[in-house]
Amino acid sequence: MTEYEAVVLDIDGTIVRGDELLPGATDGIHALEEAGCSRLLFSNNPTRGRAHYGEKLAPHGLEVEPETVLTSATVTAQYLSDTHPGERVFLVGSPRLEAILEDRSIVVTTDPADANVVLGSFDRDFSYDDLAEALSALEGDTAFYGTDPDTTIPVDGGTIPGSGAILAAMEAASGREPDAILGKPSAIAAEAAMARLDADPGQTLVVGDRLDTDIALGKQAGMDTAVVLTGVTERADLEAGTTGPEPDHVLESLGNIETIL
Repeated sequence: MTEYEAVVLDIDGTIVRGDELLPGATDGIHALEEAGCSRLLFSNNPTRGRAHYGEKLAPHGLEVEPETVLTSATVTAQYLSDTHPGERVFLVGSPRLEAILEDRSIVVTTDPADANVVLGSFDRDFSYDDLAEALSALEGDTAFYGTDPDTTIPVDGGTIPGSGAILAAMEAASGREPDAILGKPSAIAAEAAMARLDADPGQTLVVGDRLDTDIALGKQAGMDTAVVLTGVTERADLEAGTTGPEPDHVLESLGNIETIL
């Protein structure tokens, strides 16, 4: 047994990298199950819904129920549905995110002049024309949100630009910062995680590979934190202390989590 009632697990860079299961991930998840921890998987991927990760991890022998998964996309859809019902959203983002929003009856518009809300996110097809239309949509008192702050995304063979890079362009062009970033490490994301787990934050552990999102989420919510060195964060980052808050624990991989349970 362990002092922890629950664990919030990052996915990309912690359990998988691209389509590959990371070494030690299966052992780590089994150790958490044996310790009796309830589990929530929380990805800042803004292109995926809850069912995706169950399908992705099933071939590796890991069972994941959709209700035990959050993504920045699902948190964003819930937030906009709750706070901007019936309003029209101008999206700089992927078709998958658009589908997740529409599943929550959120109206997505392609007309900048028709927008009540502007949402910035990851988009492989992001262009100058998209930036120009976003600039037009952001005039006046239009609400401005981002799905997540991740400037890069770990993939097979390296990293690619993420939502944070696109949001930076939107901020620079418009002279406006987003009213809120809705994924990790926001208070909105922390509240969504704790509502799903129904656990005491003081007895909850957050495990992830990013200091500025995963570890920051845990710190602001009063949870213990552990960073794994299988994703974005390296030991040099920890020594420099410039990329985010200091974690309570440092693990070579999720496979070493038994040492802190």
